[in-house]
Amino acid sequence: MTPTEIVTALWDRMQARDWAGVEALLAEDVVVEWPVSAERIVGRDNYLRVNAEYPEGWSIRLLRTVAAGDTVVSEVEVPHETMGIHRVASFWTVWDGRIVAGREYWSELGSDPSPPWRTDFVQPM
Repeated sequence: MTPTEIVTALWDRMQARDWAGVEALLAEDVVVEWPVSAERIVGRDNYLRVNAEYPEGWSIRLLRTVAAGDTVVSEVEVPHETMGIHRVASFWTVWDGRIVAGREYWSELGSDPSPPWRTDFVQPM
């Protein structure tokens, strides 16, 4: 699989809760960073557990991917029944058919409201 196909498969398998399938896409020593919450997940087992233990009620919709060499950027939407809608911009590094690193920026829609001084320059989404 190409790096883009691997990242697309990651999100598809996450949506399906196919944890063995996700495991097959990750290097054993994968490192995934979440700068917004100041967390680093070290190792495939920890990454799998963080995602498998996340409270149910979520789904994933892949919005787009952009790739250059071994780097794939993905944007996904993650609506949750009780926690709202999140958007995630992820930067993945894929080597030898496995994801070896990731940096994900999770944000809840509406969590960073537009300040009043920008009203004349922007449109609400």
